[in-house]
Amino acid sequence: MLAVTNVKILTITKGVIENGMVLIDSGKIKDVGKNVKIPKGAKIINGKGKYLMPGMIDAHCHTGIFADGVGWKESDGNEMTDPITPQLRAIDAIHPEDIAFQDLREAGITTINTGPGSANLIGGTFVCMKTKKTNSIEKVLIKSPSAMKMALGENPKSVYGPSKRMPSTRMGNAAVLREALVQAQEYINSLKRYKEQMEQHKKKVSAWEKNKKKDKGEKPQPPAPPARNLKHEALIPVLEGKMRCMIHCHRADDIITAIRIAEEFKLYFSLEHCTEGYKVTDILSKKKIPCVVGPIIFSRSKYELREMTPKNPAELSKAGVKIAIQTDEMSAVKYMLLNAGLAVKYGMKEEEALKAITIYPAEIIGVEKRVGSIEKGKDGDLVLLSGYPFDYKTNVDVVIIDGEVEYSK
Repeated sequence: MLAVTNVKILTITKGVIENGMVLIDSGKIKDVGKNVKIPKGAKIINGKGKYLMPGMIDAHCHTGIFADGVGWKESDGNEMTDPITPQLRAIDAIHPEDIAFQDLREAGITTINTGPGSANLIGGTFVCMKTKKTNSIEKVLIKSPSAMKMALGENPKSVYGPSKRMPSTRMGNAAVLREALVQAQEYINSLKRYKEQMEQHKKKVSAWEKNKKKDKGEKPQPPAPPARNLKHEALIPVLEGKMRCMIHCHRADDIITAIRIAEEFKLYFSLEHCTEGYKVTDILSKKKIPCVVGPIIFSRSKYELREMTPKNPAELSKAGVKIAIQTDEMSAVKYMLLNAGLAVKYGMKEEEALKAITIYPAEIIGVEKRVGSIEKGKDGDLVLLSGYPFDYKTNVDVVIIDGEVEYSK
């Protein structure tokens, strides 16, 4: 058992507890409050004068799949040979011993949603995982797969356009994406037809069994199943609305295209980056579309980022859009709290900014029953801070993941 005592608790969902205590047992939060009974033998961390918050969550990063500090030759994040690659799985490429994970742990980032980049229109599936030290990704998974990555805008067309392949334009982006989704729909329909044919076949066999003494005909042969197609197969949960699509889009027109295609195919989706979301807050708010916004600390590295502004998260939040703040990084995920602090500087409410790096990303990913707030029954993922989260002088003193101290200053 582990107890953190005498600390100001930012529960995120249940308010602030002054001089509070948290008890963790078997990796789960057993109790939270002002007068928690601490059993004999429990390890105690005295947090007097400090703040305790849930482990931070990045809903969109590339840690472990883009190797940190070794250059593009060791990068496994973009399969730039085909614009449609839904069959790719981040779980097959993430290196859990990448040096970036230590940076994340020491910064209080305890959960990440990581996966392929945005070179392809459909890039493959992400995974949601803990950042604790391990030699096997299987030991730290929370949700796998956690989402299907899609992308619009400059990236896909700039990758394939120079080789005279579609897509080379934004029209091409939308057309190739639609074509892939239609082909997957046709595959689903072929599976349904095969199922119906098999039901009819069973009936024919049953009738033949009953009459085989009278009827000397051959036993009915089963229909041939459709040829297995891993690309189409990977898109089945997407088209059934069971898997979230993370749609990369920066410019306002790409945001609207993403919404148009998602609604056309009835996709369950979030908008990633949503850099010019501030231009279309009325649409995003009305349609209740969650947005994973960021990075905020970033340069205008390409044409479609010319009108980026750190005011974007505040404008979206004020309009009632649920947002998570993301870093889109590898080891620089450690600057998540700084990204959130910058959002506050430019008008986002502090309470909403804290939610944007804890409970909101957990909800968008679909893991809010385990992480994102300090509540009884949730995972024991806690960050002990030397001061208020948005004070630039504040340090991370202790990081606890699944009830184990993973970092202590």
